[in-house]
Amino acid sequence: MQFGIFTVGDVTTDPTTGRTISEHQRIENTVEMAKVADEVGLDVFATGQHHNPPFVAPASPPVLMGNLAAVTKNIILSTATTLITTTDPVHIAEDYAYAQHLADGRVDLMLGRGNTGPVYPWFGKDIREGIPLAIENYALLRKLWSEENVTWEGKFRTPLQGFTSTPRPLDGVAPFVWHGSIRSPEIAEQAAYYGDGFFHNHIFWPPQHAAQMVQFYRERFEHYGHGRAQDAIVGLGGQVFMAESKAKAMETFRPYFDHAPVYGGAGSLEDYTRQTPLTVGTPDEVVEATLGFRDYVGDYQRQLFLIDHAGLPHAEVMHQIELLGTKVVPQLRAEMDVRRAAGVPDAPTHASLLAARAAQATDTPSADAGQMGSVETGAPRAPKVDDVTGTRAEDR
Repeated sequence: MQFGIFTVGDVTTDPTTGRTISEHQRIENTVEMAKVADEVGLDVFATGQHHNPPFVAPASPPVLMGNLAAVTKNIILSTATTLITTTDPVHIAEDYAYAQHLADGRVDLMLGRGNTGPVYPWFGKDIREGIPLAIENYALLRKLWSEENVTWEGKFRTPLQGFTSTPRPLDGVAPFVWHGSIRSPEIAEQAAYYGDGFFHNHIFWPPQHAAQMVQFYRERFEHYGHGRAQDAIVGLGGQVFMAESKAKAMETFRPYFDHAPVYGGAGSLEDYTRQTPLTVGTPDEVVEATLGFRDYVGDYQRQLFLIDHAGLPHAEVMHQIELLGTKVVPQLRAEMDVRRAAGVPDAPTHASLLAARAAQATDTPSADAGQMGSVETGAPRAPKVDDVTGTRAEDR
């Protein structure tokens, strides 16, 4: 199982000091976060994509990925999220393939529609077309990564005639794709249709909601013939804050929670920690709470934590990463491995996708491929007509 952190790159005033760091410092801090996460043994570092203040998450995440590829060794570089609705699929295909080469395969991405409404008209799009944009743009992205001579016509961009995106994906294997959504079953359906991963942010909503979304994705994954429901590739988000005691953690985090743009005024810290997956306490309490996620979503493959939100001082963020790497993740890895049901696949990596393709070519199983379940490689099979609705996902 993979564990890591994600950032949305917000520039938020520290409510305890009144100080707001510069954009330059926030960007430098983000790079240091990824480096330390790699050093303490986390598996994934993911960055958001934004085009508006108060965020300085990159408008083009591959720019940051290319930098991080040069200063990290093992960690997978991902996104949280890549805006499939307002970013041209041609740019996504070329930019992420380039980052994949720079990182020697340590790249995947999470696609999402985004939650900032004004962004859509800035790029000539209509937020009311968010779902159709996500469906059409992703169908084109897959085509660009799997075919070298693309002729295509759709509703939302100019046609392509004999187009080849460059560079081609590393080793002919496209980066693995997660589809991220909090509340849209259409996106879970899209992930299931292609046999891709589904990522539920899992921060603001109660556990019952996450359970319903993940279960729907699993059922549809099995329906489309990619394997058993329990073979589906699931990721969860989450937010934690840790200290030596629960009382100290609550005391320290409370002003940040109370003034956070996404939390402030919506309820008490006690209510949120009781009603949502937000965990504030000791490392052992974070371990216990995170292990509980499995009780309602089943075995899953990726867990990412938000630990730098709401104006938290950079030194505290570094401390949180250190605690994750030394106190929390080792326990979670051991416990999750013991509890995982037989045959549940690992999260795909570039190496495992390569192994699966080689095994498919020779019709012989490999150790890596056996851990992947039915995850597809960079050369997807032809779109399948849904025998329930009688349509393809792209046509809905």
